[in-house]
Amino acid sequence: MRKVHLTLCFLLLLSAGMMKNTASAQVITTDYTWDECRGSARPYPKEVVFATAPDSLRAIMINHVGRHGARYPASGVHADEVRSLLLKAKEKRTITPRGSKLLALTERIITASSGRWGVLDTLGKAEQQGIAMRMYSTFPKLFKNGRINAISSYVPRCIMSMYEFTHQIARLDDRVEIYTQSGHETSRLMRFFKENKMYESFAKSDEVKNAISAYADTVMPVIVLRKLLGAGFPLDDINKEETLMAIYSVIAGTAAMEMRCNPADYLTIEEMNRLWSVFNLKQYLTHSASAMSMLPAQASAPLLINMIATTDSLLAGCDIAPVQLRFGHAETLMPLLALMRVPGCVYETEDMADVVTGWKDFDIVPMAANFRFVLFRSRTGRIYVRADLNEIPVAMLPSRPGELYVPWDDMRSYLKLRLSFMM
Repeated sequence: MRKVHLTLCFLLLLSAGMMKNTASAQVITTDYTWDECRGSARPYPKEVVFATAPDSLRAIMINHVGRHGARYPASGVHADEVRSLLLKAKEKRTITPRGSKLLALTERIITASSGRWGVLDTLGKAEQQGIAMRMYSTFPKLFKNGRINAISSYVPRCIMSMYEFTHQIARLDDRVEIYTQSGHETSRLMRFFKENKMYESFAKSDEVKNAISAYADTVMPVIVLRKLLGAGFPLDDINKEETLMAIYSVIAGTAAMEMRCNPADYLTIEEMNRLWSVFNLKQYLTHSASAMSMLPAQASAPLLINMIATTDSLLAGCDIAPVQLRFGHAETLMPLLALMRVPGCVYETEDMADVVTGWKDFDIVPMAANFRFVLFRSRTGRIYVRADLNEIPVAMLPSRPGELYVPWDDMRSYLKLRLSFMM
């Protein structure tokens, strides 16, 4: 009887494990590409289709908010963590050939990034120059003998993004007057995610951490650790979720620093999708609007108010630069886009498993991501506005579905309504 009982228990446990794997497979239904699964570490699209306005409209203003371009890893925390763990596996003689290859990659990253952590790299500079060049080429009359006012976060990669962008404009037209500003005085607009203490507290709360961990428990491919560290490595001694996300961060960030890396050398595409989905959920909960909290969107209100105010000032005839540029972070854009309910940038669900298909950070905030309002005057003098996300026009007004060019008064009323919900 004891033998039968133990056999039955084993079969039940095996069945439960199979059920868990099946449930996990049902949670992850995505098949995004390697590039997409880099998430917010994804470089800016190389090919951008020019959006041309009707001949009856003349551009009179650009109101732009952008993220810094591609850069070296923001810090060495993840690379150091992965390197340290792999060295332990090497000391224990359990490390696999795949693990040894990842160890070599982390050492290359640490060496290449030494003294450059978080610094804008050549790819990031090229991204900003490209966006600037397309802006100038699309709206040349707006820049002729024109003025630019640009501000940035005090973080060096944001300052350098601003300089690369404005320098490119100056190369194209040295008669453009350019005024730049950076420093802690811009933090209220560009780093509100740190200035707003309620928001910062929420982002670090147990409620958010527990929601992410609960989801991670259903999808984390723990087998990755075995394939890297070896069968004899004591996995109970490490935090599996944190370790796997550190490994993901190391691999996902290589393209932004222009380092050769084939993710398939370390992960399957399914494993990459699973790891990305956890990171994507963290971005969603901490930096967008969700059923858990509207605080992230609410915190971006000063930035939206500034965009409306600068537009109104220009239309009122005030002495204000017709090109307004702002350079911040992914954490600057995600809440702002959620506040305005830009299509694809806000998603309502109480099921965390749905986020992978409804809200995708790689489309919203790749490196050098940007959003802008382009204002136009018609031949009759009426003012229209077009909203562009990553240089692609988006129809924002629910009252005007599918319309890309809408009266500024209508857009302004809509944005004011969005702000009123946050007050």
